[in-house]
Amino acid sequence: MPDWLLNIADIALTVLLIYAAIFTRDQPTLRVIRGFLVLIIADKLASYYQLKYLAAVLDQLVRIAAVAIAVAYQSQLRQLLEKLGQGNIKGLLKTVKSHSMDPENEVLDRIVDAVKELSRSRTGALILIETSPTPIDTTDKKDFAQPGIPVYAEVSRELIQAIFYDKNPLHDGSILIRDSRIIAAKVFFKLSDKFTSRQLGSRHLAARSITERIEYCVCVVVSEETGSISLAQGGELNRPLTSSELKDLLLEYFGSGDRESVTPSLGDLGRQLKSQGEDLLKFLRQLNLPFTNKD
Repeated sequence: MPDWLLNIADIALTVLLIYAAIFTRDQPTLRVIRGFLVLIIADKLASYYQLKYLAAVLDQLVRIAAVAIAVAYQSQLRQLLEKLGQGNIKGLLKTVKSHSMDPENEVLDRIVDAVKELSRSRTGALILIETSPTPIDTTDKKDFAQPGIPVYAEVSRELIQAIFYDKNPLHDGSILIRDSRIIAAKVFFKLSDKFTSRQLGSRHLAARSITERIEYCVCVVVSEETGSISLAQGGELNRPLTSSELKDLLLEYFGSGDRESVTPSLGDLGRQLKSQGEDLLKFLRQLNLPFTNKD
């Protein structure tokens, strides 16, 4: 392969990685990208300073990490390849902000009203809501202990209350909401070893676990003991909340207007890349690397 073609590929991949690191809003993905970038930089530095054994180990780690990322984010990569195959460059340069749930159809109001009533009656509840067009796969045994019972019904306050009624055989576990429909009930999440607390019940721990593992979702929790309302996202809990505060937080994910925010203009992108590049250069100069010296 010609050297000029390799240089173009190298620059293109580097720009894509920097672009992803700047504009990715989801914390788990951002941590993965940063970790992968650190691994690549460490590998290059080890090769530059001819640390043969360390470079060999890091090179293998980079290869393994690349494969692991490809497996973990296969659905996103599939969408990327489909857009590339269709020549949909505009679609490629868009970042999904939230799911297509339209607040004008009162779905959010129905969810919040149901949660308010469940809280008032101290009925325990767990509601997983998708925030991305990429569907959550409840059959994935890595994240789910039980895929649940299919429901495929329109979201309504009465149905949500009925599902979590303690005499209902579906009341245990969580419901999954996609768009304006309840997809499944009695869905059980696998608990993460990272979250242990005597102050939190199993529902709160489950909500933290699933939102830490799956980026594009939020999880509403109603405590059976106190009736308090919580919202989990990215493994973190917002609690306690009033029904009004819950609605405000949900509107941040499902607000009115376009569900896709086009990436910044080239001028904004250039300024952000320039700022990021200056910070990176300052860091490299602190290491006193030969290629960062101006002389």
